[in-house]
Amino acid sequence: MAKRDYYEVLGLAKGASEEDIKKAYRKLAMKYHPDRNQGDKTKDAENKFKEAKEAYEMLSDAKKRAAYDQFGHAGVDPNMGGGRGGPGAEGFGGFADAFGDIFGDIFGQGGQGGGRRGGGPQVYRGSDLSYAMEITLEEAASGKDTQIRIPSWEDCVTCSGTGAKPGTSAKTCPTCNGAGNVHMRQGFFSVQQTCPHCQGTGKVIPEPCVTCNGQGRVKKTKTLEVKIPAGINEGMRIRSAGNGEPGTNGGPAGDLYIEIRIKQHEIFERDGDDLHCNVPIPLTSAALGGSIEVPTLGGKAEIDIPEGTQHGKTFRLRGKGIKGIRASYPGDLYCHIAVETPVKLTEHQRKLLKELDESFKKGGEKHSPNSKSWTDRVKNIFK
Repeated sequence: MAKRDYYEVLGLAKGASEEDIKKAYRKLAMKYHPDRNQGDKTKDAENKFKEAKEAYEMLSDAKKRAAYDQFGHAGVDPNMGGGRGGPGAEGFGGFADAFGDIFGDIFGQGGQGGGRRGGGPQVYRGSDLSYAMEITLEEAASGKDTQIRIPSWEDCVTCSGTGAKPGTSAKTCPTCNGAGNVHMRQGFFSVQQTCPHCQGTGKVIPEPCVTCNGQGRVKKTKTLEVKIPAGINEGMRIRSAGNGEPGTNGGPAGDLYIEIRIKQHEIFERDGDDLHCNVPIPLTSAALGGSIEVPTLGGKAEIDIPEGTQHGKTFRLRGKGIKGIRASYPGDLYCHIAVETPVKLTEHQRKLLKELDESFKKGGEKHSPNSKSWTDRVKNIFK
């Protein structure tokens, strides 16, 4: 029986692309593979599978396809001086063999085994690095330009980056034939693994360079300029692209992440873009009132203390906090009043305070409204 046109078998036009050929074959192979048609006693599915596989093997090979396009079946028939025979002479293998050319692209392996398509060792991106930087609250608020020293790698001067002893050279790995990976068949699939002999480089070095121990590079330190943006907060990270560890086999370098740590401040505590501080004032100032100075990150500010200010009273200074990176306006400063009880009194001061205390008692609850309210609540508990 005369063979059908290969393009007709795959349902394609003569100018079909390689991707179209692969897709058409995959569709037919999934449909007619014997493993999926075990009840087919007429062997119709088996024959169609062989026919599709033969068409794909011929049209997926550029040289065979060119010969077929010019001379037809005669150009690829081994009995007529053409290419090698189709699957009629070879028979058909298992499911993985039938899908070798398709799964080869996924696992990095061609249909006939060996190295992956395109050849060469696997390329890996370098690892990211982390650097903890401690800054002050003032630096976090206003920003800062600084420098840091980080580990770096440079090509070894002795071997010019080859990793081999001067006068020698690296050899192709005999285990993976320079592919950088090896393949193991597991059932229907071919699993790709990094070559254990060359660690994925595709090369072995019989005589390593004594300076870099065969790595081709030596560890150094370099100075990096870092710009800390104004408003940065605890735990935020700054990314420095390409300043991580170098890649393997020509892969891109990783990134450096600078993690911000803010030192504890003597006065202020930060809460988002707001600041908080405790402001101690004398008992007399709380009782008589007046004006006091309080610190801010930008200098000093004044607060008017009303007469009779109680301990824990909070005063809010708008816009005296920190303007965060993503904020449109700065936060606020919250000043929490802490009334101080006088200590280390002189005899004269004691006498004056006793006289003052007697005066308060004669005045009744009007001098201590909170105490009267608290006493009443306590009495209600023990009724």
